[in-house]
Amino acid sequence: MRRKILAALLAGVMVLGTLTGCGGGSDEAASSGTDSTDAAADSDSGETDASAEGSSDLGTVTLILSNRDEFLSTLEVGVQNAAADMGVDMVTQDAQNDTSKLLQFVETAKNDGQKAIIVNPVDPATCSQIIEAAGDMKVVFINRFPTEDNILNENAVYAGSDEMESGKYQGEWLAEYFKAEGKTDIKYILLNGMIGQTSTTQRTESCLQALADAGINAEEATAPLAADWDRATAQDMITPLITTIEYDCIISNNDAMALGAIEAIKAAGLDPAEIPIVGVDATVDGCQAVKDGSLSMTVFQDAEGQGVAAMTCAANMVAGKALDEGTDYELDETGNVLWVPFVPVTADNVDDYM
Repeated sequence: MRRKILAALLAGVMVLGTLTGCGGGSDEAASSGTDSTDAAADSDSGETDASAEGSSDLGTVTLILSNRDEFLSTLEVGVQNAAADMGVDMVTQDAQNDTSKLLQFVETAKNDGQKAIIVNPVDPATCSQIIEAAGDMKVVFINRFPTEDNILNENAVYAGSDEMESGKYQGEWLAEYFKAEGKTDIKYILLNGMIGQTSTTQRTESCLQALADAGINAEEATAPLAADWDRATAQDMITPLITTIEYDCIISNNDAMALGAIEAIKAAGLDPAEIPIVGVDATVDGCQAVKDGSLSMTVFQDAEGQGVAAMTCAANMVAGKALDEGTDYELDETGNVLWVPFVPVTADNVDDYM
């Protein structure tokens, strides 16, 4: 319900931007962006006042996505709506998981005279190259934290969510579940995202740490499965294990891979509702799986909120303001990172995110 109400509010912002002659992104991505609630309209989740003074100086801003999936399309919606509210023209480019293409798009934006760009890097280890290619442009990295955080400064910042929170919520839920079952020793199957990415590493580490902190001895039932965030890959990789090894739960770095595991379990003639499975992102399909009981819980990552936060960071940087000005989001101690919070989603609150 919350998702539908906030989507309607976002639509109102878009209409208002059109009536007042403001430029902005198109609705093309909105049809595929149904992943998160709107941070432009809900003060409870820390949204921004996108009409910050000086934001009209932005002109045109390019958003460069590493690729297109449900989550990143929803993130784009947040950027589009913030741009519309600010009267900023926005261009989106899809790097198709190719860093060389991404760098070309950065060069194009620089040659166009743009003052700021928003980049979802293909490889977080290449962020220093992106900054170098950007020249005098302000750079806002979004959703994928740079491998080297010392490259962040007044000209290159990050807007996203603290990945250590997402795994922590997974681990806390699992610990409570197993304690209720009288278990302190468990075995898990782990579905990893892309190996080497900060989100993969931190979601895994924080989940296992939360289990340990709660007194749960969690051991691998098998080596981690690197399914690269992909549903079909996860299904293929986990299928041979479903009925051949002993395990107590499945920990997935995102909803897509968790849903792949659920399909594998169903195909094996088993009931996924009887196996604790946890994900991250609170996608539409993920929330529906929580609703029907096949996914135990997920963690809401506010894709639209991250998009709004990134555009607000761009505006504030160009205007010489603090990143968090006009927002309720948390600024880290360096002043170069704006955090958009995660929220655990279970059967008790899933209706709020559908």
